[in-house]
Amino acid sequence: MSPEPLNVPVPAALLPKERETVMTTPKSRYSPAAVLVAASVILALSLGVRHAFGLFLQPVSMDGGWGREVFAFAIALQNLVWGAAQPFAGMAADRIGAGRMIVAGTVLYVAGLLVMAQPQGPLTFILGAGVLVGLGLSGTTYPLVLGAVSRAVPPERRSLALGIAMAGAAFGQFLMLPGALLGIDLLGWSGALVALSIVTAAMVPFSVPLFERPAESARAVHDTTAGTAIRAALAHRGFQLLALGFFVCGFQVVFIATHLPAFLTDKGLPFETGSTVLALIGLFNIAGAYVAGLWGGRYRKPTLLAWLYLARAVIIAAFAFLPVSVWSAYAFGAVMGLFWLSTAPLTNGTISDLFGVRNISMLGGVVFFAHQLGAFLGGWIGGVLYDRLGSYDGAWLLAIGLSLVAAMLNVPIKLDTPAAEPAKVAT
Repeated sequence: MSPEPLNVPVPAALLPKERETVMTTPKSRYSPAAVLVAASVILALSLGVRHAFGLFLQPVSMDGGWGREVFAFAIALQNLVWGAAQPFAGMAADRIGAGRMIVAGTVLYVAGLLVMAQPQGPLTFILGAGVLVGLGLSGTTYPLVLGAVSRAVPPERRSLALGIAMAGAAFGQFLMLPGALLGIDLLGWSGALVALSIVTAAMVPFSVPLFERPAESARAVHDTTAGTAIRAALAHRGFQLLALGFFVCGFQVVFIATHLPAFLTDKGLPFETGSTVLALIGLFNIAGAYVAGLWGGRYRKPTLLAWLYLARAVIIAAFAFLPVSVWSAYAFGAVMGLFWLSTAPLTNGTISDLFGVRNISMLGGVVFFAHQLGAFLGGWIGGVLYDRLGSYDGAWLLAIGLSLVAAMLNVPIKLDTPAAEPAKVAT
């Protein structure tokens, strides 16, 4: 199984679809470059703050007198709420433009961080971290933001643009980890969360280039085409396999981001090692996301995804079950970073290859819901298995096995048999 050059003839039926997309999707008043820069910054802030949550697991749990399962459940619920709300946020963005949804998501995100920062019982913390932040993420992260990028750039540049946007997200993850750790040292975990809420609010001005003009025809037909698009996608075998593979991605990244700092501390390494490893994941993810977007325009995206999941299985197995040291942890962060968010441009690019961009945010949200179901289980089961077994060995084994399954799921996805386009609309 080697990456095959992307030499798929474009069916004639797709050409009217792309022309029609120009008339039936929201459009930004700004240039594609401005949209891409704004999208990259928004993803950097939104995903960067979320990437730092694992640093708060131990101090929050110790001050609250909770087991790790409480914090793990809050993060797991956050991912579940995020995924469940994402198709609806995407549907609204496809109709009224991404900018308005980003502002609404930012307000919820900031509110959730402020609730998390207050000394409280487990239920209030779960409300802030799980529900409010989860809803905020649904309005400020990749299915919605990458949908706006997909609409702003021509098809031949779409994969590269998605890779660049995700590289921006990776850069935010790299920068946010040292900043969050410094905030915890100087301000305590509560003050650090307040500081992160201020940083998160900066997404509002960057949402301006993503305030798209909804087309009249899009408003007129949206209610009838959204359901048709979802039904067509859910009946499509390639879409089903893609969603199942993305489920595994969610399990792995949330388990690692949430539990890796505690895992390394359990192994006797300094607390700062965990933040450094997560920062390395973000740093090397810049290159991984960019290359994934670049190669996605040259090779079959499902084949690249299969290789990516296979590589993750090997990397996780080598790290988790060989002797752990500071340098092996750093090596894991660097290598794992190459494959961290590189699934996102390839997955979203595959969706647009199959269905076009008219409903890209909504359909991306449906696949992302599968990702977040995996994220819910990755965040929660990691804490449950640790509390029950006294180690993370069971969770690491599960992550490895699922990665092998995801690699096999992506192999049979075909791009030369695009799904039927929903009924044509009047323009």
